[in-house]
Amino acid sequence: MSRLREFIRPKWWWTVFWMRFAGTGRCGRLATRLATWFAPPYKGRRYLARLHPRGFISPAAEIDFAALRSGANVFIDDRVVVHRAEGASGTFTLGDRASLHRDTIFEIGPGGEIIIGDDTHIQPRCLFASYEAPIRIGREVQIAAQCCFYSYDHSFSPGRSIMEQPLKTKGGIVLEDGVWFGVGVIVLDGVRIGAGAVVGAGSVVTRDIPANALAVGAPARVVGDRGACDPATP
Repeated sequence: MSRLREFIRPKWWWTVFWMRFAGTGRCGRLATRLATWFAPPYKGRRYLARLHPRGFISPAAEIDFAALRSGANVFIDDRVVVHRAEGASGTFTLGDRASLHRDTIFEIGPGGEIIIGDDTHIQPRCLFASYEAPIRIGREVQIAAQCCFYSYDHSFSPGRSIMEQPLKTKGGIVLEDGVWFGVGVIVLDGVRIGAGAVVGAGSVVTRDIPANALAVGAPARVVGDRGACDPATP
């Protein structure tokens, strides 16, 4: 054990030292890259977010930093993309200790905005497309891999090509605190999902889901209530 500690200690201090200089500028990104040399891969790097007040932003992430409003101790993994389209002025706001895992894309267009609350975790390969209306996600939300969110739709009236027709929306998307999504959920515009609701894998959410509901299907429908399943509930 003592040999193991001697082996680990220099690597730990290497990481701690370089994370002191981590940042979004050229030198800061180099320091972040050096800090990861002895860090574990993938989710094993999440502890790095605690070593700097701004957290860990991978040098391999592609971020429009002019759009980013970041809280403390965030984790932004490899190949996360934050893109603000031409003509958009909305921001991407990330709460304290939020985690964004690799290959997730956040796209903000005209009329769009994305807000993610404290302690929310978004797993790999998700897509958030905010045009015409915002996407707002609360605190302690858990979103599994490959989920998609679209705060807009496309007009397809007859007599004009699809490319010539404008975007439209029924309103923004709101996920209240403590929502939990299974793999591959799709959420369309104008939807509010109440606090503590659970949405099953592969569901397509086209209408509001109340707080603490269990919802599944395409389109998603409520099949149960978490409160009714809780023995502590009178």
